[in-house]
Amino acid sequence: MPVLFFDIGATLADAREEADGSLTLLPRPRVLAVLDAFLDVRKGVISNPGSREGDAERAAAALREAFPGRFTDEALIHWGPKNSREIFDEAVAGTAAEGVPASAAGECVFVGEDPMERAFAGQAGMRTAAHPVFTGAALEDRPVLWARIELPEDRGLPALEAVVNETEVVPVHIASARLVLAMASMRGAAALEQAGFMVDLRGPVEDTAAFLVRDDRHLTPGQGFADIPDRATTRATSAFGVVADELAGFTAAPLLPLGPAPGGVYVAAPAGAPIEDVHLPGAKPGHTERLLPDPALLSRPGEAWAQGLAASITGGTAEPGPPASVAGVTRPSPETIAAVRAAVTPEVLRGHVARISGVEPLSASEALLVRSRDASAADNPRVVEALADRFQDLGLRVRLHRFRWRGRRLFNVEAEQGAAGADSTVLITAHLDSTASSGDFVDENGDPRPYDPTVDPAPGADDDGSGTAAVMAAAECLHQLVAEGRTPTRNVRFVLFNAEEQGLVGSKFYARAAAAADDRIAGVFQMDMIAGLQQGSTPTVEIHAGSAVPGPVVGASDALGALVADTVPAIDSMVTVQQLTGPSDPAIGRSDHASFHERGWAAIAVSEDIFAADGGPGTGTRQYHTPGDTLVDQDHNPEFAATVARSVTATALTLAGL
Repeated sequence: MPVLFFDIGATLADAREEADGSLTLLPRPRVLAVLDAFLDVRKGVISNPGSREGDAERAAAALREAFPGRFTDEALIHWGPKNSREIFDEAVAGTAAEGVPASAAGECVFVGEDPMERAFAGQAGMRTAAHPVFTGAALEDRPVLWARIELPEDRGLPALEAVVNETEVVPVHIASARLVLAMASMRGAAALEQAGFMVDLRGPVEDTAAFLVRDDRHLTPGQGFADIPDRATTRATSAFGVVADELAGFTAAPLLPLGPAPGGVYVAAPAGAPIEDVHLPGAKPGHTERLLPDPALLSRPGEAWAQGLAASITGGTAEPGPPASVAGVTRPSPETIAAVRAAVTPEVLRGHVARISGVEPLSASEALLVRSRDASAADNPRVVEALADRFQDLGLRVRLHRFRWRGRRLFNVEAEQGAAGADSTVLITAHLDSTASSGDFVDENGDPRPYDPTVDPAPGADDDGSGTAAVMAAAECLHQLVAEGRTPTRNVRFVLFNAEEQGLVGSKFYARAAAAADDRIAGVFQMDMIAGLQQGSTPTVEIHAGSAVPGPVVGASDALGALVADTVPAIDSMVTVQQLTGPSDPAIGRSDHASFHERGWAAIAVSEDIFAADGGPGTGTRQYHTPGDTLVDQDHNPEFAATVARSVTATALTLAGL
């Protein structure tokens, strides 16, 4: 007798944890339809709710509320870590019921997004599915493959979405208006081809996850890349070879090439392969992007709001519907500028950076210094807790958005100031994690060794301690404005993403969940590395609005960037502004704003001078991803960071109606 076991987090539902510890599960797209399609099949859960007292009970209550009547057999509900095959063996053994013998392992299916968990389930003899959409394929032992879907000139993403929603296909990345990377069964691929789409099947999904690895190498004609008809494929093949060579020996299973990607190559990596740690020669920030399966990826819910935002800023006419309410965007008022100057100061930013980079204690209640905010470091959850506590002290509604990466439970931190009657929400964001993966480390014999994220220092004062500090200062500024009687007309949400350094993982999960929850986002202001300024160089603020995703998001993000560009001179007339947009923006897909572009929302990343116009290094920090990225680094400039943070804060609060 077959039995289906589902992971909860990200597979069945997105989990949101309130400050009081209460848990809400929001079902993922197409999940309820899948569960109802298998009403006559026994169903259970294998999930890790956490190790705190009461976590399992909270998870069980949230499961019952989110999926009433769908998981009623308590004997099939298993809570605990999934870091070995043990819990999966227990689940198989627990399928026995009164008068019913235990099912064979091969009759049990584990449905889970995490490839490592699927690998452990496979070791226990279970069949696996990478997404609930493929539950039927797993039951029938039909393969699911990575697929490149090409759209003809007369078919757009909405037409593709209409087919995808009715068959066994789950998109993972929109490369362009003509190419989508997806998971598909043979049945799904046949449906796509029958509808007029070209499908190139690349290999089995099984226990792999997809990544986009960007190739920043400067290759000359003499290296054999000139005058080749299919240059993108040739270059992608070369890049894949470098990645495969670097990971040789890390995993028994081989990497799977998935063909050319925007600026690089798509790669399917087996469970446990540390592909995020691979740096192609000349790799620039944001060189790796984790791709997440999402049936709703093609729906692009932010497009309507993006169109309205662009119209309100440029003076155009918005289409009928929700976007028309986004109006009246102006330059920051003198009162707002004055409030921002008073609250967002170099001293305030320096204080926040000092606490989260290990110069000063993280909080007054403990003397321990932060050594690293790396997603693998023990200090990462301590920093999450401290930042959440500070937001709570400011009277904001705080939520922790949980997700899993490499077997770890991580959290994004969200804090919101609500506004009565708000039509949408303005996001001010940064990433809270750090890395020192480009540092030089030696073993006890003095020989070079790889970076160990669990023990090596990664202060990340600039990347992205500076952005995190700016978000905290912006929240403190809003708190002061509200205390003085001023209130926004739109919600203002401060979000600190985790695991950005692992391929935008935290923001990918966050934006995917926001889309599923039908969040109405007016615009996203991401600050990533804003304190780097080499001595003697011209202070330059980069505003990145470029998007590989077509549609209204392009014009709306440009308009959002223009608002910040107009604000900078009001803060500091001596600072140069470099607006980067369109397909030539070198930061396309390279910071957390890209996770929102993917959903159609207007978003920009504001930074120090990282990408020089000639393709070389900019005038920002020279300690990128090293242990030298500290508060006392000669390239770390809190005064410059304050200029950037003030410009973004004033613009964002103005968009929010202040």
